[in-house]
Amino acid sequence: MAAHKRLNRDELVATALGVIDAEGLEAVTIRRVAQQHDVTPMALYRHFPDKDGLLDAIAERLLDEVEVPEADDRPWHEQLEDLLSGVLDSLRPHPNAAVLLINRIVASEAGLDLTERVLTQLEAAGMDVQQAADSACHVLFSLITLVIGEPGVAAGSAEEQDAELRGRRAYLQSLPPRRYPHVVNAADALSMCASAELYYRRGLELIVTGLRGLQNAARPVAG
Repeated sequence: MAAHKRLNRDELVATALGVIDAEGLEAVTIRRVAQQHDVTPMALYRHFPDKDGLLDAIAERLLDEVEVPEADDRPWHEQLEDLLSGVLDSLRPHPNAAVLLINRIVASEAGLDLTERVLTQLEAAGMDVQQAADSACHVLFSLITLVIGEPGVAAGSAEEQDAELRGRRAYLQSLPPRRYPHVVNAADALSMCASAELYYRRGLELIVTGLRGLQNAARPVAG
């Protein structure tokens, strides 16, 4: 291995993200990324203090890829939905890495910019500081959960994913139908999305509609 090979930090992050995409979060290590670039692990420590530093950089990459639309004069909920769609567009190709954002959203400039825009829209909805902060956490975590919980998505090779899908479907179909009639009937739908686009559209609608419902509930009733 070349101990002093010149390394590009962005390339190292891309390599680590590729390992996570293919094999899951547990598969990525400093040593694994070093091997991919034919260098010793010490060469990576010039860019990252440890594995957590590498994971921080991966989370930052995901947030950097979020396209934050310009603010306009549309209602707050329409602007928020566009913003959240941009977050999903960034996370959907990387479901195994999405969980990294749970504790890292405000740890980078891109994450802070995203959080600022979400809080701005929630303030426009009439929420006070605490309500907006709580709602922002729920919203951003809900997006992460949508991605990592998409039915039919799993780490591993195509063969491993197919085996997990078939096993999950078979388990649900084997449940007692008299006790779980709806679960058994929905075994296919619970195991795999018929349409990922509809799955994410429904998720966004639930989030934004819920926030609008909170806004309406907070309005005083006219006497």
